[in-house]
Amino acid sequence: MGKGRVMAIDFGMRHIGVALSDELRIIASGFETVNWNGEDDSWAVNRIAEIVKEKNVAEILLGKPSKCNGEESESERKAKLFGEKVEEATGLKPILKDERYTTVIAAQMLHANNMKAKKQKKVIDQMAAEVILREYLEQQRG
Repeated sequence: MGKGRVMAIDFGMRHIGVALSDELRIIASGFETVNWNGEDDSWAVNRIAEIVKEKNVAEILLGKPSKCNGEESESERKAKLFGEKVEEATGLKPILKDERYTTVIAAQMLHANNMKAKKQKKVIDQMAAEVILREYLEQQRG
């Protein structure tokens, strides 16, 4: 296993969920929701780059919103383009991870913890990123 934290990004057209591992890559935790206008992603890319630097991130996962039939969706194309910009800003090439159903899983987790719907909206994207990260860390441990 590598050194430094792993970051997971749940890319969305308004909200980008960010989750981070601890330095030992054992625990996945929601970190931040980066909001943007859906058009100019430069602020979001810069914020991701700041987090990478501040938190000693060594690896980035990017949720890939694949269609069930395997075709590339518009969302997937935009996520990949965002990933290229993140790579340019950080020097780290994001690893694309299937993110299908992560938001559903995150919503179920929040509901199970009796979180009110209004509060869920603020953290759902972070939780989806946390699901992506947790699955990856478990795979790495084998």
